[in-house]
Amino acid sequence: MKILVATTNPGKIAELSAMLGDGFQWLGLADFNGIAEIKEDGETFAENARKKAMGYAKATGLWTIADDSGLVVDALNGKPGVKSARFSGAKDEDRTLLDHKNMTKVLALLRGVPTEKRTARFVCCLCLASPEKILIETEGTLEGIIAEKEIGENGFGYDPIFFVPRLNKTVAQLSREEKNAISHRGNAIRKLKPAIKGYIVPS
Repeated sequence: MKILVATTNPGKIAELSAMLGDGFQWLGLADFNGIAEIKEDGETFAENARKKAMGYAKATGLWTIADDSGLVVDALNGKPGVKSARFSGAKDEDRTLLDHKNMTKVLALLRGVPTEKRTARFVCCLCLASPEKILIETEGTLEGIIAEKEIGENGFGYDPIFFVPRLNKTVAQLSREEKNAISHRGNAIRKLKPAIKGYIVPS
């Protein structure tokens, strides 16, 4: 069975396929030419995930998994939040450069803020939809602290500045397996996995 993952980010597709299994044919938005982009203009992660899942499912005729996820920093009153992917305002096509600019902005805004007040969390809202309706919605979080500089080479997004105290590492210092075991997206996927079995039997 074909399932569309509503993203152009190969990292997200890899996480989903690794955790939900290889019994499906996983497709990304890059596999569809000329598909209209669904604007993420909702006020919450859940609203954006819902909008993308339904929009792309209707456009392609495929069951679609969409997520909206991001970084919530307490000292920044919840920012970058739903603006996480474009927090620096940049429109660069190079994802690595854009990630770096976003992290640089967060670190600049937190300059001088003590460790105990640098609390933050990653949030992921997942939505699975058919072309007709929303089937499943889940949410996962990961608590941590914003580091004072980028540390680690793995992952993507804000992973290099997100420090997990109980592991004494940033998310970017974790292997893919270690990250999947604790990540906000991993936690949301773990809630999705048993629910999806009630709808789909892999061929």
